[in-house]
Order: sequence, then C-alpha cells, then structure tokens
Amino acid sequence: MLLRKTALVLALATAALLASTATATAAPTAAAPAPFAAAAANPVIVVGGLSGIAVAYEPIAARLRADGYRTFIYQLPGLGLGDIPTSARAFATYVNQVRATTGAATVDVVAHSEGGLVSRYYIKRLGGTATVGRYVSLGTPQYGTYVANIVAFLGLGTCAGVVACQQMTIGSAFLADLNAGDDTPGAVRYTTIRTLQDELVRPTGNAAVNDGATNVLIQAYCPLRVVGHLGLVLDGTAYTIVRGALADGPVRPNCLAL
Repeated sequence: MLLRKTALVLALATAALLASTATATAAPTAAAPAPFAAAAANPVIVVGGLSGIAVAYEPIAARLRADGYRTFIYQLPGLGLGDIPTSARAFATYVNQVRATTGAATVDVVAHSEGGLVSRYYIKRLGGTATVGRYVSLGTPQYGTYVANIVAFLGLGTCAGVVACQQMTIGSAFLADLNAGDDTPGAVRYTTIRTLQDELVRPTGNAAVNDGATNVLIQAYCPLRVVGHLGLVLDGTAYTIVRGALADGPVRPNCLAL
C-alpha cells in the first residue's frame, strides 16, 4: 500500500513539474456558486500540502462548490519543498488576489498537511488575522512530526536539502517560533481535523492546536472510520466536519458519509 501511495504521489508531482505552474500565481478564478446561503459566505481557499498539486484537491473543492461556496485552490510554490515562511508570503499575495476578485473582506481557509502551517504562519506572523475568518486544517503537523515518515513516504530519502521537511521536524526552530505564545490569535475561528490512521503526522496529537481551537479527532466520533493522510481531502466524514466548521456549526460528523 505504501509503495502504491508513493508511486501515485511521485507521479502527480512529476506531472506538476512538467505542467504550468500558473495555479499558484495567476489571478484566481472560481466556478459560479450554487444559489443558496453559502453563496453569500466568505470565499474558501483550499491550500495544498507537500507535493500536492492543485488537481489533487479538486474532490474537496467540488464538494465545497456543490454546497455553494466560491472556492479556490492554492498550490504551494515549488510543491511546498521550500521555506514555509516564504510560501506564506506568497500565500498572502494570493489571498489578496482572491479578495480583489470576489470583493470579499475576508476568506476562509481549508488547508491540508503543510498547507495548514503555511496558512497559520500567514495568520499569525503576516497579518492574516484581519483577512481570514475561519481556519480549518486537515492532518497538519502543527507541532511537528517524525519527518522520516514523510520523506520515506515521498521517496525523498532524507531531509537533506528539503527545507520544509526540516522545518516540520518536531522541535524545529520554525515550529518553536510558530507555536510561541497564542496558537489561535485574532478573531479567527480555528478548527483542526486529524485521524488515527495518519501515516505522516506522528504522533497524531501533534495535528491539534491549543488556546481555544476546536480539535476534532475523527475516530472519537466514528471509531470504525479509517482515514489516511491523503484521505482527509477525499473522505466524506471529514468533509462533513469541514462543512460544519465553515458554517460555525457544532461538531456532528456523519460517520456514513461517502
């Protein structure tokens, strides 16, 4: 299973490098929202993770669009292999593009894996508390992970030369800075979603944050639900948690959702 996943991720990454990189830098566009309440809500930016090309996030983006959200996908510069604060500064520019395109004062963020660190750095260190209404992370190593799992999964060997990999190591200088003080600054509503079967975030408790966030472990509500790291952006139960968070609703996962 791990080899099949590795092959898939590397194939997608290769395709991304051969394709245009315009996804992260061009003026954003979004499909027309469905004509109901969510159409008046904040635009939603789906932020990809390490090696995550934009097309990999179309399934969750499609669910959001079907629920009426103006939805955009942000692919991390260089597929997220570089410095996370640098990626966050690029993300800040993208947020402003989305705001200009939609006329919205604030956006909501649904971020997978490393994308959650990029987004949280933007919020905490780059003034994003004024432009983000809701932050939802999916399998983000908020307090780091045993990075050997990540690099082995991606077939990269070691962390040597992969800056983001080094920064996601438990105890890294980057994480010490990001997690110093309040984990949840501003009026942003913070939600984290994690799964016991996450192959890349170990320990899985490191995908939660402190200081008033809503931290959701899928198996605390749905003990028989099996969801892996990549599955967090595909799983129906995980999506019901995302949808509730964007609507400021209670945590009521649908354990049978497809």
